[in-house]
Amino acid sequence: MTQCCLVRHGQTDWNKKGLYTGQSDIPLNEAGREQAAVLARKLKGQKFAAIYTSDLIRARETAEIIAAAFGLPIHPDARLREINQGEWEGLHVEVIRMQYNDLWMKKQADPASVRPPGGETISEVAARVFAATDEIATKYPDSPVLVVSHGLAIATLICRAENIPIGQAYDKIPQNTEPVWIRYTK
Repeated sequence: MTQCCLVRHGQTDWNKKGLYTGQSDIPLNEAGREQAAVLARKLKGQKFAAIYTSDLIRARETAEIIAAAFGLPIHPDARLREINQGEWEGLHVEVIRMQYNDLWMKKQADPASVRPPGGETISEVAARVFAATDEIATKYPDSPVLVVSHGLAIATLICRAENIPIGQAYDKIPQNTEPVWIRYTK
């Protein structure tokens, strides 16, 4: 059983403004870089066999800051990306609610299977994130691994670890740079 430390990337300007980021490649802001540095210091006593990260810049930057403290390389994997929010990316939630009210209401009723226009469902996110972490767990079956990713992507892993429906993922999104430890089993 692989022990995973899941970390959501540091803050971005879009996070601060409450905009749906999805797979838009937005960098960390100064607060986000500082959050990553603080987390690197907090994790200093831990041992990690490897550090994996989403290939999006906000996750990569976070992983690079942490990896520097451990002297480990990072392993980017596009399957660890955030949900593709399609047409909703770059919009504030209030704008989405107004412009896409019918779809928004369906999403509230069935969050696992509703797709933003041009985006993906939570179930699709979970499938690719699980495939990536299954491979990681196979490579490091008895070693702790750090995985830097995104809020909803991490939430799907938390749902799997807690054996709860994937539709509850929105309730499990961690704060920026909040480490969440799980025992990962395939």
